[in-house]
Amino acid sequence: MPTPHINANKGDFAKTVLMPGDPLRAKFIAENFFDSYKQVNEVRGILGYTGVYKGTPLSVIASGMGMPSMAIYAHELYTYFGVENIIRVGSAGALTSDIKLRSIVVAENAITSSNIVESEGYKPETPIPANTELLRIAKSIKKPDLFFGTLRSADLFYIDQTILEKQRDNGELAVEMESAMLYALAHGLKKRALTVCAISDYALTGEGISAEERQTSFWSMIEYALEIAIKI
Repeated sequence: MPTPHINANKGDFAKTVLMPGDPLRAKFIAENFFDSYKQVNEVRGILGYTGVYKGTPLSVIASGMGMPSMAIYAHELYTYFGVENIIRVGSAGALTSDIKLRSIVVAENAITSSNIVESEGYKPETPIPANTELLRIAKSIKKPDLFFGTLRSADLFYIDQTILEKQRDNGELAVEMESAMLYALAHGLKKRALTVCAISDYALTGEGISAEERQTSFWSMIEYALEIAIKI
C-alpha cells in the first residue's frame, strides 16, 4: 500500500535496500549496476528502483538529507514494505587526514548530539551499533583503503571547527548526517542496518571533491556495498 512518501505496493521492494541520500545517486546505481530494474518511486523527487545484481533482487532508494528525512523513509520501508536490511551508501567528511579522499568508511557505531534518537530509546551522545551480522559480512570482504569505526551524525552541515576537533580527538573517523537515526530505528523495529560511506572531503579543512564527482565517482564504495548486500 502506498504511503505519503512512497508510491509503491508491498512486494515492490526487495528485502535488502541500498539507500544513498541523493536521488540521482539512486538512479546512477540502478542504471550502472543492476542487470534489470524498474522504477518504484518518484514522489517528491525521491527516486527508487528495484532490480537484480548478480542474480540477487535488490532495491535502491534515496533518503534525502538529514536524520528527519532518513527517519521517514527508513521507517516506511521497514514497516510498510517488508524491507529487512538497509545499507546506507553515502558520503562523509573525514575528521582525520589519515583517511584519504574516496576511501571507504564503515560505521561500526553511529553517534549524534541530536535528541531525535530518543524516539527509539537512545540518549544523545550514545554510540548506536550497526547490525552485527551485516558488520561481520562487511569485515569479511577485503578491500584497500577500508576503515571501520565511529561515524558522527550531525544535524548541521556547517559546524564550528572546535567541535569537529573535539570529535576527532574522541576517535570519531568522519561526520555525515543520517546513520545514527537509521541505526536507532533499525534497533527499535528489530531490523538490520549498516552504513558504508565514501570520503568526499576533509571536514576540518574543507578540501574535497566536487558535487558531481560525489554523485558519479564512488564506484568502489557502491561495488563494496553491493557485495555485502548479496551475501546477506
